[in-house]
Amino acid sequence: MATLRPARPASLKLLDEIGYYTRGQASSLGRYILQELVTGVCGGVPSLLGIALRAVAYRAIIRSNGFAAIEHSVRIAFAENITLGKNVYLDHGVYLHACPGGIDIGDDAFIMHNAELHVFNFRNLRDAFIRIGARSFVGESVIVRGQGGVDIGAAVLIGPRAQILAINHNHGDPETPILDQGITCKGIVIEDGAWIGAGALILDGVRVGRNAVVGAGAVVTKDVPANCVAVGVPARVIESANRGADGVHHVARLEEISRVGRAAYAAPARVGRF
Repeated sequence: MATLRPARPASLKLLDEIGYYTRGQASSLGRYILQELVTGVCGGVPSLLGIALRAVAYRAIIRSNGFAAIEHSVRIAFAENITLGKNVYLDHGVYLHACPGGIDIGDDAFIMHNAELHVFNFRNLRDAFIRIGARSFVGESVIVRGQGGVDIGAAVLIGPRAQILAINHNHGDPETPILDQGITCKGIVIEDGAWIGAGALILDGVRVGRNAVVGAGAVVTKDVPANCVAVGVPARVIESANRGADGVHHVARLEEISRVGRAAYAAPARVGRF
């Protein structure tokens, strides 16, 4: 006859749930308490007084290479894995979640209202991180998921509501829920000087070249070469700018400008079988 295990007391179950929650917010209970104490006392103070207070107090929980301007209502998890350069600006409602691998934001970078930078690494992924170079601008409500690693260069412009997602779900087995099939994470690189238009979607495994432009609403599934413009769903390169011997940029129209290319670009999306 099987022996029944005694049920765990409700108090122990509650402790397990509390421990699970705190492990999702900081690397230890002590770090969690310090993080919540500092952000709880200083995080909601408005105006210039609050910005000045946080510029000093947050250095106790965040790695900082200078003084950052942090507005109120900025949410932070795993603060010890966040590095801020000089003169970084974090706008109202920004969410930074920096599991090991962390978030590194360079000097003079702007992270605007409601942007979410998320390194959710409970699967112990090897290359989970987000790096943003100096003078880059991350627009309102942008989402960056760094499970596979996201490396954003210097002086990059990212328009409102763009999404940069370095993660993909496996879906090859029709008998198994996608939730249970695991993930792949190849990483995303956006090189210096690129511009990601409003609402664009950059998918895992993509490299956007130096000074390239991704049009608003584009869905990028393949690399975009340097000095090129890519638009559409899926995104296709429509312009390539190259500097000639005379020092002037010459713009070459590529295949999508042709009649056949335009027709292909305008075709509706189709459902594929897996």
